[in-house]
Amino acid sequence: MLQTWFKLSDEGVEERINDSIKFTKFLGLSLEDSVPDHSVISRFRKEMSRKNAMKKVLGELNRQLVKHKIIIHTGVLVDASVTVSPYTPSQPTTFEIAGDRNEEERTEEDTKKEETYHKKLNKLEDNGTDTEARWLKKGKHSYYGYKKHVATNDDGMILGLETTTANQSDTKHLIPLLKKLKIKRGTRVKTDKGYSSKSNKDYLKSNKLKSGIQYKAVRGKELTKREKQFNKLVSKTRYAVERTFGGIKKWFNGGVAKYKGIEKMDYQHHLEAIAYNLYRSPGLVRANAS
Repeated sequence: MLQTWFKLSDEGVEERINDSIKFTKFLGLSLEDSVPDHSVISRFRKEMSRKNAMKKVLGELNRQLVKHKIIIHTGVLVDASVTVSPYTPSQPTTFEIAGDRNEEERTEEDTKKEETYHKKLNKLEDNGTDTEARWLKKGKHSYYGYKKHVATNDDGMILGLETTTANQSDTKHLIPLLKKLKIKRGTRVKTDKGYSSKSNKDYLKSNKLKSGIQYKAVRGKELTKREKQFNKLVSKTRYAVERTFGGIKKWFNGGVAKYKGIEKMDYQHHLEAIAYNLYRSPGLVRANAS
């Protein structure tokens, strides 16, 4: 938490714990206690990510926040955000990069070329590259990294998330994400049009959840007046999940990968989610009290 809140490296947090009485008090340490050095912190993080422990920590934190009525289950908002890796390959791409929201439109040949490209990366002795990350194109720019698929409540508090490579389609990860959450029947799940698919709408219907998936126009057929009005209504509340992404970037330098590999990146995403929910909680307590 201290590393995330104060944007510190392993070495940096070790130094601050040794220098700051507030830090030692927060950690329950006395001035006579020895402080774990940066290598201990690194090994602990590796073990926590290997055991996928942060998902359980987020779940337990949210259970307590629900108990104290800080997290209130109203609607569920879903969106995805790219976390850019600084550990990019030096080798030029030899395939058509997946386009954001058009990931499923690539040919099988492009997919095979991408697989071949990354197999070659794994064989190269380039320790500076994160070989598990993937390329994604958004507009005119290409990004190398991962995606976090996030579900929040209407206040923007993070209920759950999952991590994939950046080239994964948002559409395919709505159902796996919702399956992790205990959502009451009748809850409206709100997303942008990137999640519009028959399978997603069928899943919501079969699980007695209300669809707040924005309508997507198809070629040769414009949206009806009612569909446009529905999209506007959804967008009025769906902004909260985008505000969550913005808060994590602003407060914790989120949106940039601190580690290599999808296992550690899932750890980072969950740690940021926990830090965000705790950071927001005092404000929600004050708002609910008034």
